[in-house]
Amino acid sequence: MELAYYSDYAVRLVNTEEPARNKDALTSVEAVRELFGANQQAARRTTDADVTRFRSVRARLRAVFEAADGDDETLAVDLLNSLLLEFPVSPQISGHDVRDQDGRPDWHMHLADHPSNATAGYTAIAAMGLAFHLTEHGVDRLGLCEAAPCRNAYLDTSTNRSRRYCSDRCATRANVAAYRARKREEAERTGRSAETAQPSTAVTDR
Repeated sequence: MELAYYSDYAVRLVNTEEPARNKDALTSVEAVRELFGANQQAARRTTDADVTRFRSVRARLRAVFEAADGDDETLAVDLLNSLLLEFPVSPQISGHDVRDQDGRPDWHMHLADHPSNATAGYTAIAAMGLAFHLTEHGVDRLGLCEAAPCRNAYLDTSTNRSRRYCSDRCATRANVAAYRARKREEAERTGRSAETAQPSTAVTDR
């Protein structure tokens, strides 16, 4: 369904910040406009005021992922509902410029851009997309990367709900770290065993 695509808006916004590394990519109008991707008409509405507003929304969306990652489904839903109420969507049927194999319009649901400002439009789309993903696939499909200190948000679309990392790079880094930790533990165990096996060297009196 077309609405599933919009959930990525939430992920893109949340991941503009890496709190553990004190990194924030959302520092300019240009950075905000990049979040819109191909939707340049909406991006052009961005002003300096939207930078601060986007940061505020980002914190609220991250809180949804944090609640979901912490297995607090009710809190995740409540936080997302507050965004949906504050930033309502304007659904439309679209398809005039998309044709199926018979040349007929490929009708699908589309979330129209909010006319007031860039933040309102983006947030409405992001929140609705995330809500659709949550209700369709479950709260546990909203995750935060386990490869510390990353903690980027991701949407788990795996068939067995097994995703734990935001990217292959983080998965590889975590696996390497785990491997090295196991090797260190094995070396320490071997060292302790060798010490235990040493024969007594006590000297007896004559």
